[in-house]
Amino acid sequence: MRLPSLLQLRILKEAFKALFTGPYTSEFPFQPHVPAEKFRGKPEYDEKECVGCGACAEACPPQCIDMVDEERRKFTLHLDSCIFCGQCQANCITEKGITLTKEYDLALFDRSQAIEEVEKELLRCEFCNSVIGAVDHIKWLAKKLGPLAYSNPTLMLTSLRELTPPPEKIAPRSEGPISRSDHIRILCPRCRWEVVLTESQT
Repeated sequence: MRLPSLLQLRILKEAFKALFTGPYTSEFPFQPHVPAEKFRGKPEYDEKECVGCGACAEACPPQCIDMVDEERRKFTLHLDSCIFCGQCQANCITEKGITLTKEYDLALFDRSQAIEEVEKELLRCEFCNSVIGAVDHIKWLAKKLGPLAYSNPTLMLTSLRELTPPPEKIAPRSEGPISRSDHIRILCPRCRWEVVLTESQT
């Protein structure tokens, strides 16, 4: 008589064990499934923690996060094309701006509902009106740098007061060339460089 192999004994052991304990499965849909601790589910923005830097949009492999600068900086997260890789969370500079939750039931009949949006106020150059960045991002940088922020007038002024001027107060470039008096203003890198060149020539 041929004796059972070690593999067959293990199978028999699991079969007898399943008769008394039942199969190792969840009771879904009668009870909600609880994901594992490191489960990567639906990504969500935290408007208070997000500074609008755009690192999540740059790091997203499927490019499912759109960043558009108009009157405000707008982020649009398309959940229907998200692969839940976690790169947005891993590259978030605040580490809390966007996080992956344990929510996994994202089935929808209308794909237009699989969209999440967050908007941030923009900081613009007071001379040429070009976009410098999100106000919250500049303030976060100034806070992170501490006293070193005083070496850059844009960081310093943004951290000290609200400096998003209304459109009628922005001096267009056609009214005159940039001068040394524009040094203590919120300027984009290009206009800041022009001020430095102007100072070096006088």
